[in-house]
Amino acid sequence: MSTLSLRLPESIHNKLREISKKESVSINQFISSAISEKLSAFMTEEYISRRAQRGTRDKFLKALEQVPDVKPEVYDKL
Repeated sequence: MSTLSLRLPESIHNKLREISKKESVSINQFISSAISEKLSAFMTEEYISRRAQRGTRDKFLKALEQVPDVKPEVYDKL
């Protein structure tokens, strides 16, 4: 594990302390979780972008051919 020195505006630090206490987690745990969530979002965006580059119109149409031609359920109708 590594150490990171971080400067925060007092207002953010106060809110961070408040929410961490409310959630019964340490400030370090809260920050670690928040960073993990943000990293996950970026990594997901990169993954989807890479997958999209591999796609083609022909592959898309081939996949659509496998969708059954049936009427939608009542709860799925527009």
